Amino acid sequence: MEIRPVGIVRSCYEEKFAVPRQPGLCPSAWARVECEEEFGNEDFFRGMEGFSHVWLIFGFHETLEQGYAPTVRPPRLGGNERVGVFASRSTFRPNGLGLSLCRMEGLERKEGKMLVHLGGADLIDGTPVYDIKPYLAYAESISDASCGYAADAPERKEVQILSECARAFAKLSERDQSIVKEALALDPRPAAHVDSERIYGARLCGVNVRFRVGKVVEVVEILTKRGKD
Repeated sequence: MEIRPVGIVRSCYEEKFAVPRQPGLCPSAWARVECEEEFGNEDFFRGMEGFSHVWLIFGFHETLEQGYAPTVRPPRLGGNERVGVFASRSTFRPNGLGLSLCRMEGLERKEGKMLVHLGGADLIDGTPVYDIKPYLAYAESISDASCGYAADAPERKEVQILSECARAFAKLSERDQSIVKEALALDPRPAAHVDSERIYGARLCGVNVRFRVGKVVEVVEILTKRGKD
């Protein structure tokens, strides 16, 4: 079977680093699917206005060429313990496909393109989307499900904006400010990184957010493409 994208994602995440490891963990995150011309007819979306959430089947395009392995080391286990790839949400999968549940925020036709606006997304800019399906709560919300080693929601840290970058942070929109805080609260560092003085950078919402992680997450600098703002 050959599959081709029905659309391409544009989102607040410019790179893989700092993207939440599951959808919905950063509820303010925005994304949109820009549909390919062949699939941009309104008929493809007739009746979609009645659904609050949709499933996206997408491709892990940035890691596809790296192939896959039968076992992986999930961050939830500290990056040290291996589990089978089919017992994980790892990007390194035999067919490189992912599944994401996103909030529907509306449909729009703009400059001849059909746009599907989404919230709570965990998709980086440029992700190919292969299918869109409505979420059905009566069939897909299982209250007594067991979730193995990932039973508990990830811990969240307090995020502090240091005074030296408060002005730059204030220039972001209210939604983008929330995205920065929600994404960094999840501590996006690799599981093995514990250096509380190391400065990391995450490209979020069009800026490079520089931060370090100790007991709290401290945002120390915000850089635009022009440099420090």
